[in-house]
Amino acid sequence: MSNFPACPKCQSEYTYEDADNYVCPECAHEWPKQAAEAAGESARVYKDSVGAILQDGDTVTVIKDLKPKGSGGVIKQGTKVKNIRLVDSDHDIDCKIEGFGAMSLKSEFVRKV
Repeated sequence: MSNFPACPKCQSEYTYEDADNYVCPECAHEWPKQAAEAAGESARVYKDSVGAILQDGDTVTVIKDLKPKGSGGVIKQGTKVKNIRLVDSDHDIDCKIEGFGAMSLKSEFVRKV
């Protein structure tokens, strides 16, 4: 069994290599190997503190008290955060927390509900 990717056009699993391209024998679609390899590397997986996979729109719970910089308050352990948005930066999650407003959190300090 080969480890070639399925055809992006017709999803056929019978693709094969031809020089620097992949070819689908069912629909005759050809695409470069580099594009297929780069697509596989770009998909980043975001995980919470216990290893559950996070997605946009999930609800999470804060697992420890957090002291945001520039704010006098503390985000208490157990605070629910709804409708998160995943971003590619040092803080993985953009969200709004009631009483604090817009906030960025690290995924290691939350647990998926």
